[in-house]
Amino acid sequence: MSELAGTLRQVARGEVLESVPLSARTSVRVGGPAQLWVRPRDPQALVAVLGVLCDAGVPWFSLGGGANTIVGDGGIEGCVLQLGRDFVDESIEEAGDHAVLVLGAGAPIARFISLAREQRGVGVAWAAGIPGTIGGMVTMNAGTNTGSAKDHLDAVEVATPDGLRWLPATELKLSYRHCELPAGAVLTRARCRVRRGNEDEQHEDVRIAKADVDRRRASQPLSLPNSGSVFVNPKGDFAGRLIEQAGLKGARRGGAQISEKHANFIVNLGEARASDVVELIAIARRAVLAMSGIELIPEVRLVGTFQPSLSEDLSPYHFLPVLLARST
Repeated sequence: MSELAGTLRQVARGEVLESVPLSARTSVRVGGPAQLWVRPRDPQALVAVLGVLCDAGVPWFSLGGGANTIVGDGGIEGCVLQLGRDFVDESIEEAGDHAVLVLGAGAPIARFISLAREQRGVGVAWAAGIPGTIGGMVTMNAGTNTGSAKDHLDAVEVATPDGLRWLPATELKLSYRHCELPAGAVLTRARCRVRRGNEDEQHEDVRIAKADVDRRRASQPLSLPNSGSVFVNPKGDFAGRLIEQAGLKGARRGGAQISEKHANFIVNLGEARASDVVELIAIARRAVLAMSGIELIPEVRLVGTFQPSLSEDLSPYHFLPVLLARST
């Protein structure tokens, strides 16, 4: 890998490291090392990095901001990509009573809100308090019961070994906590449309956002490392309520615990391993299924090598690094 790392340093024009622990780069603070870790300087450097990985037959995984992701204790074979400082570029396009915001995938979601407000935008209160980056917001179609990324997304720019291109949001099959990028593509920018409101609407949007942030602080275990909501809420119900009803609120395995504050969060009490976290995920799914017949679907991404291996019921939710191929 040392020779490959040297080549990647030349084209990435950013950081390229070997055997990098990923626990510090995920919000739940668990997981083994990345064989290679690359932070390309800008979108063109990312295209070059993907080309090198493609030619070398090395798979990659885009980690983003590290929220909603659990990396296995055995780490990730291949290359882990995180977007660098030049993936936060932004611009504004006029569209009558709307503003079109173009944000880099590496920008925090909070910047989407603040930029929208600078343009007198309304309808963005749902994004207040959601952790992570614009890239994660789009690829997870992040949101709450009052709105989601899908409500604003016009198009995305993606990088592949063949270059950069824009895709309309209609091609992404956006649905609840779901987005489908083309195989082997990394999201680099998002174009979002926000309606401009009058002064009263702007004040109301700020009020709703503050109330939502206050609610999150009161009801979610934000003082402890966690990966965000573990499960997608089933239609007409709440995953946290079902897990609590199954008697699992506060349940522990090793250094991980189903939060005593909100049962759809698993927190790291200080010495948790990925195996502890995924064991609690499996326990919660089985208990809720046995109690209610409802199969909870993980919202978190399970990535890399897990020791021991993932149980059969979690295997379908295991994300593997992508092996690239150039278009012909």
